[in-house]
Amino acid sequence: MDRIERDKVHVRIALTRNLDSAQRSRLPEIAGKCPVRRILHSGIVIRTAPAGNRLGRRRHAWNNRSVMLRLSHLHKVYREPDVRYVLQDVSLELHPGEYVAIVGESGSGKSTLLNLVAGLELPDSGGILLDGRDLTALDDGARTRLRRARMGFVFQSFLLLPHLTVLDNAALSLKLNGTAHREAQQRAHAMLEAVGLAALAHRLPGTLSGGESQRVAIARALAHRPQIVLADEPTGNLDSGSARQVLALLREQIRSCNSIGILVTHSATAAASADRVYRLDGGVLHSE
Repeated sequence: MDRIERDKVHVRIALTRNLDSAQRSRLPEIAGKCPVRRILHSGIVIRTAPAGNRLGRRRHAWNNRSVMLRLSHLHKVYREPDVRYVLQDVSLELHPGEYVAIVGESGSGKSTLLNLVAGLELPDSGGILLDGRDLTALDDGARTRLRRARMGFVFQSFLLLPHLTVLDNAALSLKLNGTAHREAQQRAHAMLEAVGLAALAHRLPGTLSGGESQRVAIARALAHRPQIVLADEPTGNLDSGSARQVLALLREQIRSCNSIGILVTHSATAAASADRVYRLDGGVLHSE
């Protein structure tokens, strides 16, 4: 087995065993990267898993893998101005590479559920385990550090910093995690290449279309290789063509990087891009 083949084996070990960042750093540098190849999908260049390992839409290889995120019997009540039971006995398990959508009417608790997973709020009861670690047992500082290191966020309004270039916006999550400037720039540029925007690296966000801006936001969310990607109405401000491209890109990047993804949306079309769809109704989570 030559060096390249050994490195490929190391990559798969790093991804399938869910090693933490300290453990991955002891593997060859290539082990920190997704085993990806470039393809043309919906008119944009993206990366995906090698053809022999590509995951199917409904039955996936993660069925026998360890659970990365487990939500157990979550309850959340808002007591002001009136008592409102936002989440009631919500349970969910997600495995590496899995991408799910949660739909529901405004006020159904979708954003509250995302806030709980992100550690921005705490449940009144129930547990949230990320890779076996209980988020509800952590203090504010520990949850902030975990959120910064292990989570990526994609928002409806993009939230790009207008005075930074596309490259610097994509590198932001890396710099917040203490990555050296040169490495952050290299990794951010590689992610921009993956989303088809390497040629626009030195442009400012104000010169981009909505679809391009959201692809930069996806690059920023994934550049530091998070375990979880949380997407809150990521296509809400996009035309239908851009929305399809962004959803395809988001799905493929989550799979190829062996992360997990949670999409909350009002759109049935957007939800259909996920592997599984759930509905929040009256605070109760149902499988569609």
